Amino acid sequence: MAARNRRRSAARKRREQRLKAGLIGGAVCVVLLVVFWQVIWPYLVSGLLLIGAVVGGWRLWRTNRLIQGRDHQWRHEEAVKAGHRTLSEVDVMSGGEFEDFVVDLCRRDGCTEVRRVGGSHDDGADVLGHLPDGRSMVIQCKRYSPKSRIPSREVRDLLGARVHFKADVAIFVTTTYFTGPSERTAVQNGVVAVHRDHLGMWNSGASLLSLNEVNGVGQGDRRHRVRWKETYE
Repeated sequence: MAARNRRRSAARKRREQRLKAGLIGGAVCVVLLVVFWQVIWPYLVSGLLLIGAVVGGWRLWRTNRLIQGRDHQWRHEEAVKAGHRTLSEVDVMSGGEFEDFVVDLCRRDGCTEVRRVGGSHDDGADVLGHLPDGRSMVIQCKRYSPKSRIPSREVRDLLGARVHFKADVAIFVTTTYFTGPSERTAVQNGVVAVHRDHLGMWNSGASLLSLNEVNGVGQGDRRHRVRWKETYE
């Protein structure tokens, strides 16, 4: 019992000593602050102002990023609404109107230097420009009846246009579908084959670059083709 009391007494003394040391240290700091206040207050105020400026600047930067992100999303949604056409409306466009429609979709998605070059001597290209990532592109546009099919020779014409214009990416956009061989020719040679289903996705807001992820798919199974024939043939 006596030993336990001695340990408690020693512990209490140590706590009292630490408390006294803390009080003395605090008092010394207060004295030094008072004595040297004229010297240190400009540095103290400057430090506080600097911290405030950093925190305020970071908050402004974060707020600006949020506003820009929301503004970009809003502009994209408005562009989709403004440029949206039903596929039935697209089907009755002239060839030139369809090319303009594709140009508008490209610009909506951030493509640059987009222009029509279609005509009697277009060298297999209807639209030229650059993708948002900077790669050059050449586009062939075919506004065909849904009953038609894109043959392999037209895909090969686009491959020639890609070489002629030294484009990085070739894109074939149509209102109908590709034949099996023409679609294989496109996929095997890196041509983005935008058939009717993909055109509907693009028109509804999907980005042009995202269509490359579904390249070569989406023309439907046998039941889909039967329903398609019943509708258009």
